[in-house]
Amino acid sequence: MTTRMYVLLSLIILGATALTLLSFGRVPYCECGHISLWTSTVNGPENSQQLSDWYSASHFIHGILFFGLLFLILKRSSIGFRFMLAVTIEAGWELLENSSIIIDRYREATMAVGYRGDSVLNSVSDICFMAVGFVFARYMPVWVSVVIVIFLELFVGYMIHDNLTLNVIMLIYPIDAIKVWQGG
Repeated sequence: MTTRMYVLLSLIILGATALTLLSFGRVPYCECGHISLWTSTVNGPENSQQLSDWYSASHFIHGILFFGLLFLILKRSSIGFRFMLAVTIEAGWELLENSSIIIDRYREATMAVGYRGDSVLNSVSDICFMAVGFVFARYMPVWVSVVIVIFLELFVGYMIHDNLTLNVIMLIYPIDAIKVWQGG
């Protein structure tokens, strides 16, 4: 199959994910009634509802990590196939992330006390941020990707007391000291 066909299949997966999220009862876009490119308020009602927020950096990092991991385990597969697989994994995460089990876990174990799940717009955007991260890693030297991941983790961690690393830790094995620090 050509790369173009894999990209087309990735778009179909993206559309199917959006339709599935709608069937789950997820809101199409922010209930505030408008669409914004960015929202900076982490614990506000527009977080995880708009096109981008602080957590968009985590999805960009997902793309870099998926590129590296899939390169290591599927070296002989085409870049198009690996891209489609990364989109599928990210779409699967978005479906899982918006299930009641993960929403409840976020509320219980992380700083996302009022988290209600993502809007469909935000979930689709998150998958797109992952795709951009994947393509970024494809064309950049490894050292640039590593520096960007470290920078984004440190910067976002400093700005909002959360990032991909802390999010994973708190979902898997919550640590009280981290939760207290995140609470400010």
